[in-house]
This record gives sequence, C-alpha cells and structure tokens, in this order.
Amino acid sequence: MLVSLYNGMIHVWNHQNQQLIKTFEVCYSPVRSGKFIARKNWIITGSDDYRIRVFNYNTLERQHAVDAHKNYIRCLAVHPTLPIVLSGSDDMKIKMWNWDNSWTCQKVFDGHSHYVMQIVFNPKDNNTFASASLDKTIKIWQLASSIPNFTLKGHVNYITCLDYTHAGQKPYLISGADDCLVKIWDYQNRSCVQSLYGHTENISAVVFHPELPIIITGSEDGTVKIWNATTYSLQKTLNYGLGRAFTICCLKGSNMVDIGFDDGCVMIRLGKEDPTFSMDEGGKILWIKNSEIEMVNLKQFANENIKDGERLNLSVKGDAKSSEVFANTLAHNSDGRYVAVCGGGEYIIYTAMALRNKAYGSALEFV
Repeated sequence: MLVSLYNGMIHVWNHQNQQLIKTFEVCYSPVRSGKFIARKNWIITGSDDYRIRVFNYNTLERQHAVDAHKNYIRCLAVHPTLPIVLSGSDDMKIKMWNWDNSWTCQKVFDGHSHYVMQIVFNPKDNNTFASASLDKTIKIWQLASSIPNFTLKGHVNYITCLDYTHAGQKPYLISGADDCLVKIWDYQNRSCVQSLYGHTENISAVVFHPELPIIITGSEDGTVKIWNATTYSLQKTLNYGLGRAFTICCLKGSNMVDIGFDDGCVMIRLGKEDPTFSMDEGGKILWIKNSEIEMVNLKQFANENIKDGERLNLSVKGDAKSSEVFANTLAHNSDGRYVAVCGGGEYIIYTAMALRNKAYGSALEFV
C-alpha cells in the first residue's frame, strides 16, 4: 500500500501485517499523488515542486525526474497497457508522458480553465479518459486529440474527484464536488442520472467498487458513505474519527478497501469474499458472486465414480443474471421451484430455472 504525504514523504506498507516496509523523502514539498506501476516495479510521484519522479520500489533508487508542469501536480493516471502516464496540474493542463521514449511529453491536453484535480482512464475503453476540475466541469478526452470530446456540467461548485464504472454495461461516471453532492453521469447520453445527498462538507473521493455493486464516497465531513450502485440508496455511514477523508482505493480482485484520512489510513473488508449459494434436492446449485447469479447442475456427474472431497470442474449453465439485490442469503424453497435472494433490507423471489421475478419486498431475513 502506497501513501504519499503532505510532508514530502512516501510510505509503503504491508497491509496484511500492518508493517511499514519503506519510507523515504521525495522532496521538501507536498506529494499530492503517488502510484504503483507494478509491471515496471516503479513508484511514480507528482509533487508541489512541479516535478514527476520515478523510483524503483525494491531498491528505492530514483530512475527518472521530469520538470513536468508550471504549478502544483495534483494527480497522475497510469495507462493499463501502454507506457503512458497522464499528469494534471494547477497550471490547468493535462500532459501525456511516454516512459519508453525517455519520458518525453507527447501531448498537452488543453481545455480546463482552473486546476485539474483528478484524471481517470475508462476501463471499458483505454483510449478514453475523464478529468475533473475546479472549473466545475468534467471533460471527456481521447488520447489521440488534445481537445476534449465533450464536457459534462451540473455541479455548482468545484469538482474534486471522479471514477468510471468497472463491471456491467452501464456507461456511467461518478463525480464529487464542493457542493457536497455526488453525481452519477451517463457519459453516452451526456446527462446526470442521479444525485446523492448526505454529506455535509466537500466531497474528496468517489469510487465505483470494481467487484461489488456499491459506490463509496468520502468527504471532509469525516465520513465515508456506502451506497447501492443500482438503487442509489445509502447502505452505511462509516466514521473513524480520523479527520477529513481524502482518498479511497479498492484492491482489485478482493473486497478490500483502503481509506486515507488526515490522521491515518483504515483498511476494511466489505462483506464476504466467498459466494453466497444454495442447492436444491436435485443437485442444481445457484450462487451469487458480487451481483451475478450463476447456475450449475451436479447431475452431469451422476454416473461418475467421484471420491468424497474431490474437487469438481463445473460448467456454468447459460448466461449470468444480474441480481437487483446485494445478496447476503440465497435459499431454495422445499420443492426447488423458487429461490429467494435477501440483502440490503430487501428480498426478491425468482423462479429457480429461468430466474424470473415472482415477488419482492422489504426484509431483513428470509426463510
């Protein structure tokens, strides 16, 4: 876990045993952004002395330094496959750097009229990225063009953070601003689909969880709120008494979330990482991983000589269906014709084979 600090230091933690592995001084100015580039064994930082620096995170040896901007560097974004890093600055510019080409600046993206606070690549289209700015706009860009594709407007105060959806098909963006609002945007229709109310101070971090159907938001009011990504209902409010929440990171492939505050970091595990499942008397198994319902049938092994405790290779039947409920429990009825999903204060009864909705309502538990 990488932590960049206002005092110019970088900390690298092992979050499993909570040990501080490495700590070193980058510069005398605040380090506002730090990223791992795992495929190169690098840490990259952007700081208030206008420089980008690259370190080997095993040896802590400095690999490169660039005089990148004419003002504070607020944010960095690493391309998932190309040798490219984007940087955003208080000089209102976004720059593209190619590390295979001696860290030359390949392009300058011009269009914002105030500080650039965050840049995020679109996980569904890596040639597209979005930027949030204190000019109260979100701009969508292509790597090939130095002018924005289009602009999203709707916040009435500075926009500080944004994120793209990961799973599912919805072409959505989320943004947070100093108007205390979180907004969900459809970037294909270029419209705001929902505003989330609840924070009482500036929004500083917003995340669509990459594995779970939830939204996580952090604010200078000291709270972190967890929202249902389908219904947008508030599920939980967390307050650790550590001052303002400034950053939220999700560990891909897990339910782990890390939150950075004024006075420390908190790592939490959301829900359980094992799937919720149920099997009827005929050997049909349904399970839910995140919000996807999948089905397998053990009848395919009926004539095989299987040893007790043997691991079975199951082929999933048909396409996965998305559940509208974030499931805590899943249960077949006695004859196996119906299955009930319960979680988040709601239940839905489906037909067990076709997974058609038969009934729904409010429930904390279902038998």
